[in-house]
Amino acid sequence: MTTFSVSDLPPMAGRTVVVTGASSGIGRAAARVLAAMDARVVLAVRNLGKGREAAAAMTGRVEVRRLDLADLSSVRAFAEDLPEPVDVLINNAGVMIPPLTRTADGFELQFGTNHLGHFALTNLLLPRIRERVVTVSSSAHKLGSIDFGDLNWERKPYRPMPAYAQSKLANLLFTSELQRRLAHAGSPVIATAAHPGIAATNLLWSDGQSGMLHRVQQAVVSLVAQSDDDGALPTLYAAVAGIPGDSYAGPSGLLEGRGAPKLVGRSARARDAEAARRLWEASEELTGVAFPRQSLQSA
Repeated sequence: MTTFSVSDLPPMAGRTVVVTGASSGIGRAAARVLAAMDARVVLAVRNLGKGREAAAAMTGRVEVRRLDLADLSSVRAFAEDLPEPVDVLINNAGVMIPPLTRTADGFELQFGTNHLGHFALTNLLLPRIRERVVTVSSSAHKLGSIDFGDLNWERKPYRPMPAYAQSKLANLLFTSELQRRLAHAGSPVIATAAHPGIAATNLLWSDGQSGMLHRVQQAVVSLVAQSDDDGALPTLYAAVAGIPGDSYAGPSGLLEGRGAPKLVGRSARARDAEAARRLWEASEELTGVAFPRQSLQSA
Protein backbone atom coordinates (compact mmCIF):
# COMPACT_ATOMS: atom_id res chain seq x y z
CA MET A 1 0.00 0.00 0.00
CA THR A 2 1.30 3.44 -0.91
CA THR A 3 1.84 5.64 2.12
CA PHE A 4 1.89 9.41 2.41
CA SER A 5 4.19 11.44 4.61
CA VAL A 6 5.42 15.01 4.87
CA SER A 7 8.22 14.16 2.42
CA ASP A 8 5.57 13.59 -0.26
CA LEU A 9 4.37 17.19 -0.22
CA PRO A 10 5.14 19.09 -3.43
CA PRO A 11 7.00 22.41 -3.36
CA MET A 12 4.54 25.07 -2.19
CA ALA A 13 6.45 28.21 -3.19
CA GLY A 14 4.15 30.81 -4.72
CA ARG A 15 1.03 29.33 -3.11
CA THR A 16 -1.09 30.93 -0.41
CA VAL A 17 -2.79 28.65 2.11
CA VAL A 18 -5.34 29.80 4.69
CA VAL A 19 -5.69 27.55 7.74
CA THR A 20 -8.46 28.23 10.24
CA GLY A 21 -7.83 27.35 13.85
CA ALA A 22 -4.09 27.25 13.24
CA SER A 23 -2.99 28.32 16.71
CA SER A 24 -3.12 24.77 18.12
CA GLY A 25 -3.64 21.10 17.34
CA ILE A 26 -3.68 19.68 13.86
CA GLY A 27 -4.26 23.11 12.33
CA ARG A 28 -1.03 24.37 13.81
CA ALA A 29 0.80 21.20 12.74
CA ALA A 30 -0.47 21.45 9.16
CA ALA A 31 0.34 25.16 8.94
CA ARG A 32 3.89 24.56 10.20
CA VAL A 33 4.53 21.92 7.54
CA LEU A 34 3.09 24.03 4.72
CA ALA A 35 5.13 27.08 5.77
CA ALA A 36 8.27 24.95 5.90
CA MET A 37 7.51 23.91 2.31
CA ASP A 38 7.66 27.59 1.28
CA ALA A 39 3.93 28.30 1.13
CA ARG A 40 2.67 31.64 2.33
CA VAL A 41 0.46 30.55 5.23
CA VAL A 42 -2.26 32.67 6.80
CA LEU A 43 -3.13 31.60 10.32
CA ALA A 44 -6.80 32.48 10.69
CA VAL A 45 -7.32 32.48 14.46
CA ARG A 46 -9.72 33.78 17.07
CA ASN A 47 -6.99 34.61 19.59
CA LEU A 48 -4.29 36.77 18.02
CA GLY A 49 -1.90 36.24 20.93
CA LYS A 50 -1.99 32.46 20.54
CA GLY A 51 -1.74 32.84 16.80
CA ARG A 52 1.40 34.96 17.06
CA GLU A 53 2.91 32.49 19.50
CA ALA A 54 2.25 29.68 17.02
CA ALA A 55 3.67 31.72 14.13
CA ALA A 56 6.85 32.46 16.06
CA ALA A 57 7.60 28.73 16.18
CA MET A 58 7.26 28.34 12.40
CA THR A 59 9.69 28.98 9.58
CA GLY A 60 8.78 30.64 6.31
CA ARG A 61 6.14 33.23 5.36
CA VAL A 62 3.50 33.14 8.07
CA GLU A 63 0.84 35.76 8.74
CA VAL A 64 -1.65 35.94 11.58
CA ARG A 65 -5.14 37.34 11.00
CA ARG A 66 -8.15 37.37 13.29
CA LEU A 67 -11.12 35.18 12.43
CA ASP A 68 -13.93 34.29 14.82
CA LEU A 69 -16.06 31.69 13.08
CA ALA A 70 -18.72 32.12 15.77
CA ASP A 71 -19.37 35.67 14.54
CA LEU A 72 -20.42 36.22 10.92
CA SER A 73 -19.32 39.85 11.05
CA SER A 74 -15.79 38.62 11.82
CA VAL A 75 -16.00 36.12 8.94
CA ARG A 76 -17.02 38.90 6.54
CA ALA A 77 -14.29 41.21 7.81
CA PHE A 78 -11.65 38.51 7.37
CA ALA A 79 -12.75 37.84 3.79
CA GLU A 80 -12.82 41.55 2.94
CA ASP A 81 -9.34 42.06 4.38
CA LEU A 82 -7.87 39.20 2.32
CA PRO A 83 -8.37 40.40 -1.28
CA GLU A 84 -5.49 38.45 -2.83
CA PRO A 85 -5.83 34.96 -4.37
CA VAL A 86 -5.89 31.92 -2.09
CA ASP A 87 -4.69 28.62 -3.48
CA VAL A 88 -5.88 26.33 -0.69
CA LEU A 89 -8.39 27.00 2.09
CA ILE A 90 -8.25 24.56 4.99
CA ASN A 91 -11.39 24.71 7.12
CA ASN A 92 -9.87 23.19 10.23
CA ALA A 93 -11.11 25.12 13.26
CA GLY A 94 -13.69 23.51 15.48
CA VAL A 95 -15.22 23.21 18.92
CA MET A 96 -16.19 19.93 20.55
CA ILE A 97 -18.92 19.07 23.09
CA PRO A 98 -19.19 22.37 25.01
CA PRO A 99 -22.22 23.17 27.17
CA LEU A 100 -25.05 24.85 25.29
CA THR A 101 -23.66 28.10 23.93
CA ARG A 102 -24.87 30.48 21.23
CA THR A 103 -22.75 32.26 18.64
CA ALA A 104 -22.94 36.01 18.12
CA ASP A 105 -25.65 35.32 15.53
CA GLY A 106 -27.66 32.99 17.75
CA PHE A 107 -26.58 29.64 16.31
CA GLU A 108 -25.75 26.62 18.47
CA LEU A 109 -21.99 26.96 18.93
CA GLN A 110 -20.85 23.69 17.32
CA PHE A 111 -23.12 23.94 14.28
CA GLY A 112 -22.42 27.66 14.01
CA THR A 113 -18.62 27.35 14.25
CA ASN A 114 -17.85 23.99 12.70
CA HIS A 115 -20.27 24.31 9.79
CA LEU A 116 -21.95 27.70 9.29
CA GLY A 117 -18.84 29.80 9.92
CA HIS A 118 -16.83 27.74 7.43
CA PHE A 119 -19.75 27.70 4.99
CA ALA A 120 -19.81 31.51 4.96
CA LEU A 121 -16.03 31.85 4.84
CA THR A 122 -15.69 29.45 1.92
CA ASN A 123 -18.34 31.12 -0.21
CA LEU A 124 -17.00 34.61 0.52
CA LEU A 125 -13.47 33.58 -0.48
CA LEU A 126 -14.44 31.25 -3.32
CA PRO A 127 -14.06 33.74 -6.19
CA ARG A 128 -10.39 34.06 -5.16
CA ILE A 129 -9.66 30.38 -4.42
CA ARG A 130 -7.59 28.75 -7.16
CA GLU A 131 -7.06 25.10 -6.21
CA ARG A 132 -8.81 23.45 -3.30
CA VAL A 133 -11.10 23.71 -0.27
CA VAL A 134 -10.36 21.17 2.48
CA THR A 135 -12.81 20.76 5.34
CA VAL A 136 -11.92 18.78 8.46
CA SER A 137 -14.67 16.44 9.64
CA SER A 138 -14.57 13.56 12.14
CA SER A 139 -15.40 9.90 12.48
CA ALA A 140 -18.12 11.18 14.81
CA HIS A 141 -20.09 12.13 11.71
CA LYS A 142 -21.22 8.49 11.66
CA LEU A 143 -23.24 9.18 14.80
CA GLY A 144 -24.82 12.29 13.37
CA SER A 145 -28.09 13.22 11.75
CA ILE A 146 -29.33 16.53 10.39
CA ASP A 147 -32.45 17.77 12.17
CA PHE A 148 -33.78 20.20 9.59
CA GLY A 149 -36.62 21.14 11.93
CA ASP A 150 -34.23 22.25 14.69
CA LEU A 151 -30.70 22.72 13.35
CA ASN A 152 -29.72 25.01 16.22
CA TRP A 153 -31.17 23.08 19.17
CA GLU A 154 -33.81 25.66 19.99
CA ARG A 155 -36.68 23.22 20.70
CA LYS A 156 -35.27 19.88 21.83
CA PRO A 157 -33.11 19.34 24.94
CA TYR A 158 -29.48 20.06 24.16
CA ARG A 159 -27.10 17.10 23.93
CA PRO A 160 -23.47 18.09 23.26
CA MET A 161 -22.26 14.93 21.51
CA PRO A 162 -25.18 14.60 19.06
CA ALA A 163 -24.78 18.31 18.32
CA TYR A 164 -21.09 17.76 17.58
CA ALA A 165 -21.87 14.76 15.38
CA GLN A 166 -24.45 16.82 13.46
CA SER A 167 -21.85 19.52 12.79
CA LYS A 168 -19.30 16.97 11.54
CA LEU A 169 -21.89 15.32 9.29
CA ALA A 170 -22.67 18.80 8.00
CA ASN A 171 -18.98 19.20 7.08
CA LEU A 172 -19.17 16.21 4.74
CA LEU A 173 -22.52 17.16 3.22
CA PHE A 174 -21.13 20.65 2.64
CA THR A 175 -18.08 19.20 0.88
CA SER A 176 -20.21 17.05 -1.42
CA GLU A 177 -22.59 19.85 -2.37
CA LEU A 178 -19.73 22.32 -2.82
CA GLN A 179 -18.00 19.90 -5.18
CA ARG A 180 -21.24 19.41 -7.14
CA ARG A 181 -21.71 23.15 -7.52
CA LEU A 182 -18.08 23.76 -8.47
CA ALA A 183 -18.23 21.09 -11.16
CA HIS A 184 -21.53 22.44 -12.49
CA ALA A 185 -20.02 25.92 -12.69
CA GLY A 186 -17.02 24.59 -14.62
CA SER A 187 -14.59 25.62 -11.87
CA PRO A 188 -11.18 23.90 -11.63
CA VAL A 189 -11.36 24.18 -7.82
CA ILE A 190 -12.14 20.96 -5.97
CA ALA A 191 -13.55 20.31 -2.50
CA THR A 192 -12.15 17.55 -0.30
CA ALA A 193 -12.48 16.51 3.34
CA ALA A 194 -10.37 14.81 5.98
CA HIS A 195 -10.49 13.54 9.52
CA PRO A 196 -7.52 13.15 11.88
CA GLY A 197 -8.47 9.87 13.51
CA ILE A 198 -7.87 9.97 17.23
CA ALA A 199 -5.43 12.82 17.70
CA ALA A 200 -4.31 13.90 21.16
CA THR A 201 -5.26 17.53 20.63
CA ASN A 202 -6.76 20.04 23.02
CA LEU A 203 -10.23 19.19 21.66
CA LEU A 204 -10.08 15.94 23.61
CA TRP A 205 -9.72 17.66 26.93
CA SER A 206 -12.09 19.99 28.75
CA ASP A 207 -10.70 22.81 30.85
CA GLY A 208 -10.59 22.06 34.53
CA GLN A 209 -10.75 18.28 34.26
CA SER A 210 -9.03 16.48 37.11
CA GLY A 211 -9.22 13.38 39.27
CA MET A 212 -8.92 9.67 38.64
CA LEU A 213 -11.38 9.57 35.72
CA HIS A 214 -9.41 12.25 33.90
CA ARG A 215 -6.13 10.40 34.48
CA VAL A 216 -7.63 7.16 33.18
CA GLN A 217 -8.97 9.00 30.14
CA GLN A 218 -5.54 10.46 29.43
CA ALA A 219 -3.91 7.02 29.75
CA VAL A 220 -6.39 5.39 27.36
CA VAL A 221 -6.13 8.15 24.79
CA SER A 222 -2.33 8.10 24.94
CA LEU A 223 -2.42 4.42 23.96
CA VAL A 224 -4.62 4.82 20.88
CA ALA A 225 -4.20 8.45 19.81
CA GLN A 226 -1.63 9.82 17.42
CA SER A 227 0.26 13.08 17.71
CA ASP A 228 -0.86 16.40 16.28
CA ASP A 229 1.74 15.98 13.54
CA ASP A 230 0.39 12.57 12.52
CA GLY A 231 -3.19 13.76 12.94
CA ALA A 232 -2.48 16.54 10.44
CA LEU A 233 -1.38 14.13 7.70
CA PRO A 234 -4.91 13.39 6.39
CA THR A 235 -5.50 17.14 6.11
CA LEU A 236 -2.26 17.61 4.19
CA TYR A 237 -3.10 14.63 1.99
CA ALA A 238 -6.52 16.11 1.22
CA ALA A 239 -4.86 19.44 0.46
CA VAL A 240 -2.19 18.35 -2.03
CA ALA A 241 -2.63 14.75 -3.20
CA GLY A 242 -3.87 13.94 -6.69
CA ILE A 243 -7.34 12.87 -5.59
CA PRO A 244 -10.77 13.64 -7.05
CA GLY A 245 -13.22 16.16 -5.69
CA ASP A 246 -15.38 15.05 -2.78
CA SER A 247 -12.64 12.69 -1.58
CA TYR A 248 -12.51 11.98 2.16
CA ALA A 249 -9.14 11.18 3.76
CA GLY A 250 -8.42 9.58 7.10
CA PRO A 251 -5.92 7.33 8.85
CA SER A 252 -5.40 3.84 7.44
CA GLY A 253 -4.98 2.01 10.74
CA LEU A 254 -7.39 0.09 12.95
CA LEU A 255 -10.81 1.78 13.05
CA GLU A 256 -9.22 4.74 11.24
CA GLY A 257 -7.79 5.86 14.56
CA ARG A 258 -4.17 6.32 13.51
CA GLY A 259 -1.76 5.59 10.69
CA ALA A 260 -0.82 6.97 7.30
CA PRO A 261 -3.66 8.69 5.42
CA LYS A 262 -5.75 7.10 2.72
CA LEU A 263 -9.19 7.66 1.18
CA VAL A 264 -11.87 6.39 3.55
CA GLY A 265 -15.60 5.80 3.48
CA ARG A 266 -18.41 7.76 5.05
CA SER A 267 -21.84 7.02 6.45
CA ALA A 268 -24.95 6.61 4.29
CA ARG A 269 -26.26 9.89 5.73
CA ALA A 270 -23.09 11.62 4.55
CA ARG A 271 -23.78 10.36 1.01
CA ASP A 272 -27.34 11.74 0.90
CA ALA A 273 -27.34 14.20 -2.02
CA GLU A 274 -30.80 15.52 -1.20
CA ALA A 275 -29.81 16.22 2.41
CA ALA A 276 -26.68 17.99 1.13
CA ARG A 277 -28.81 20.21 -1.11
CA ARG A 278 -31.27 21.00 1.70
CA LEU A 279 -28.46 21.78 4.14
CA TRP A 280 -26.85 24.12 1.62
CA GLU A 281 -30.09 26.02 1.11
CA ALA A 282 -30.68 26.24 4.87
CA SER A 283 -27.10 27.44 5.38
CA GLU A 284 -27.51 30.18 2.78
CA GLU A 285 -30.65 31.36 4.54
CA LEU A 286 -29.07 31.30 8.00
CA THR A 287 -25.83 33.05 7.02
CA GLY A 288 -27.03 35.31 4.22
CA VAL A 289 -24.10 34.06 2.11
CA ALA A 290 -24.69 32.30 -1.22
CA PHE A 291 -22.63 30.30 -3.68
CA PRO A 292 -20.92 32.92 -5.91
CA ARG A 293 -21.74 31.26 -9.23
CA GLN A 294 -21.62 34.45 -11.29
CA SER A 295 -18.24 35.44 -9.86
CA LEU A 296 -16.84 32.01 -10.71
CA GLN A 297 -18.13 32.24 -14.27
CA SER A 298 -16.58 35.67 -14.80
CA ALA A 299 -13.26 34.85 -13.17
